[in-house]
Amino acid sequence: MMSTTSTAPLTAADAAALEDLDRRHLIHPHQTVLRPGRHVFSRGSGSTVWDTTGRDYLDMMGGGNWLAQVGHGRPELAQASADQTGTLEFFSCWREYSNDRAVHLAARLAELSPGDLNKVFFTSGGSEGTDTAVKIVRRYHFEQGNPERTWIIGRYGSYHGSTLGSGSVTGFDDMQYAVGPTLPHIAKVGSPMPYHAELYGGQDPSDFLLRELEETIARIGADRIAAMIGEPVLGGAGAIAPPADYWPRVRELLSAHGILLVADEVITGFGRSGEWFQSAHNGMDPDVVITAKGITSGYAPLGAVLMRDDIGSAISGGDTHFFHGHTYYGHPVAAAVALANLDLLAGEKLVERASAVGERLARGLAPAADLPVVGDIRQVGAMIGVELVTDRATRENLPNPAVIAAIDELQDVHGVLVRDYGSTVVMGPPLVLTDEEADRATSALVEVLSRLGTDGTLRSR
Repeated sequence: MMSTTSTAPLTAADAAALEDLDRRHLIHPHQTVLRPGRHVFSRGSGSTVWDTTGRDYLDMMGGGNWLAQVGHGRPELAQASADQTGTLEFFSCWREYSNDRAVHLAARLAELSPGDLNKVFFTSGGSEGTDTAVKIVRRYHFEQGNPERTWIIGRYGSYHGSTLGSGSVTGFDDMQYAVGPTLPHIAKVGSPMPYHAELYGGQDPSDFLLRELEETIARIGADRIAAMIGEPVLGGAGAIAPPADYWPRVRELLSAHGILLVADEVITGFGRSGEWFQSAHNGMDPDVVITAKGITSGYAPLGAVLMRDDIGSAISGGDTHFFHGHTYYGHPVAAAVALANLDLLAGEKLVERASAVGERLARGLAPAADLPVVGDIRQVGAMIGVELVTDRATRENLPNPAVIAAIDELQDVHGVLVRDYGSTVVMGPPLVLTDEEADRATSALVEVLSRLGTDGTLRSR
């Protein structure tokens, strides 16, 4: 029987047996028929991960989900987890109970957050965070004497999670496929995608989208809308930053109608975008912020919903209480890991380094800008999106199967891991990525894309 604990490379037979166990027992999120295989990883260090056969790969997606901010294999976080496990592995934060790690983390988050976002509600991840935020904004309006304010405005192309509630708000049709009925009182509007000017009929994107938002508010009725939710930078759509005037104008319009604004910073928060909180620097001035991923760099499942003082007091204070929560709320081990992770982000200036990492990657990808298959190259902090097209003039997107073929080639030939987001190749590496590793990744991607035709065929080397 194969070992279940060793990190040493497996024999070919044992590796194949492990993949077979995976196929028999694991249902993989988001897996499609286009990529039916399995790839099992067993070890990581810095920006490198190893599979069970011992082959190394450069991780340009931060553990696959934008979250390994401080890199893999950090002994500081392993020690923080071990120390806390040996001290107090768990105690609930329900009712009047608490634990010291959760308290310290809540205070730390209040210090880091913009404005008066001083109230914290912990979750186990981003999807729970979105569900929680929806309940918070609806409950807030109820307590303000406006129980009819239940509608949530989301945006097409914006990702907010995969539970029934968060998946209903998410702006990708696949998330709602065959699981209806979904959450009621959800409306969606467009998102700013400056590269695709054709979406806005020749108009300024912000003008077009603000008019659409105004019409949506008028159609539903402003007095029936609780909040709008959006990502400061579109992550799931391929690292797309909005025009500079978009979020300030949205904020102004929502405020005029008493509608709250929820910033989904699950991807952008804790350094990924080059800021602790991107919403603090793009004019969102959010009332509620959803976080996860980078809060622990993936070393423990944890999220946190931050809210204004008055919102927190309205839903839980005096004679009111928030009848909501999950078993692992404020888990002390996860909180201890988060505190140690925040220390690393601050002490090693990794938040500031994110922009340097992204700029290095963007420079390395510059030669790809002239390739016929490359339509747009985008960079925000350590977020990179390379959108692929069949025609640069029409901006028609390259079909996803061709994009998958390219990233599989990148993995198999160059040992570089990236992700496909529709027609876009996305990078979101650990913020400890070295210049040499960045150059390796970009030169590899340029090489593969130079062999990818606009008809979707990939020439051999």
